[in-house]
Amino acid sequence: MNARELAINVLYKVEFGEGYSNVALDKELNKSDLDSVDKALASEIVYGVLTWKITLDEIIKRYSSIRLKKISPWILNILRIGIYQIVFLDRIPESAAVNESVNLAKKYGHEASARFTNAILRKIDKNEMEKLLEYLWTKPQMMEEELISIATSHPIWIVQELLKQYDKKFVTEVLNANNITPDITLRANILKTSRDELFKLLMLKNIDCKKGKLRDGIKVKKLCDFGTALYTVQDEAAQLACLKLDPKPGDRVLDACSAPGGKTTYLAELMNNQGKVDAWDIHPHRVKLVEEAAKKQGISIISASVKDAMDYSTGLNGKYDKVLLDVPCSGLGVIRKKPDIKWTRQPEDLESLVEVQARILDTCSEYVRTGGRLVYSTCTILKQENEEQVERFLKKHMEFNLVEKINLFPNVDETDGFFIAVFERK
Repeated sequence: MNARELAINVLYKVEFGEGYSNVALDKELNKSDLDSVDKALASEIVYGVLTWKITLDEIIKRYSSIRLKKISPWILNILRIGIYQIVFLDRIPESAAVNESVNLAKKYGHEASARFTNAILRKIDKNEMEKLLEYLWTKPQMMEEELISIATSHPIWIVQELLKQYDKKFVTEVLNANNITPDITLRANILKTSRDELFKLLMLKNIDCKKGKLRDGIKVKKLCDFGTALYTVQDEAAQLACLKLDPKPGDRVLDACSAPGGKTTYLAELMNNQGKVDAWDIHPHRVKLVEEAAKKQGISIISASVKDAMDYSTGLNGKYDKVLLDVPCSGLGVIRKKPDIKWTRQPEDLESLVEVQARILDTCSEYVRTGGRLVYSTCTILKQENEEQVERFLKKHMEFNLVEKINLFPNVDETDGFFIAVFERK
């Protein structure tokens, strides 16, 4: 199985709900005997197609006499990967992209499928995006939001939702930023090293890196393969949520939605591994991830357990100095890292998510001692999950003051889209 065949198998599994892209891709790569170059190509194709699927499908529509729903899922994905290579990957010769796709169409379809694939791909060139947008602009009754959806490859409901909350220029910039693969951010494990020491080590190993904006962050182009105890992969937006909680050595801290443990371990590191961090998650297998992360980082003060943060426990009232609530959310702020979210998240999810967030915030706020601090955070940029939750909470809980409110956007801050609200109990 070559890189392109592996890619269409992963895309097929993702499309039909057999797994998230990163899980399905890792599983196939681990089974394969591809070299590092081909593995990188397979990964590029999978994430590229997931990122640009709407746009790729619009290009196919222009040249296909067959409606998309009538095209075999295998052939459709073969067309997508062929067009993606031609339009978006400069280093792939067009002939190679076409020929490999035609061969795959023969294997996963039949001779007619191969002829169909060949006929479409022979019409595609590097300027296809520009031609598509010019074509769409001249179409009668083309809605502006529909044009933005196709140009940025985001479902129209996401475009519509954001246009209710932000101006058109800003929305377009955010959505375009979602399509750019970001650098990987490492957070130095300050129990074992410092950011400067880790940076020197990376430089000695000729790893392309630069210091981040926050005190412990380093940005790298590729994931390192050494000394995992010396760092954790964590976006600076998530790091900032922990810094704003400001845990001190000896504090009793609650991370109520903790898995997979990146924030939990950072809290413990900021506490110099002194005090106690209780870490909750509703799934046993995810609690194990937190325990594994703590062990890997050499942290002893984390106590991870299975618990639903929505379930109230009277015995915990006022027991914590600091409480972090990184609540379940729509995840629209991390699309640049997880393009699956565009296709798996649905507008009807928002109502239930907002309800869960409110219940967690109401419940866990009771556990904060007088004078203690509460941080509410999400990895989304939708106001109903962010600012509106804060307004609702403050009206209901007069015992809390809002200290600070922070919005982060990928197009402005070069971080995940993120929201942080800092409260203190009077």
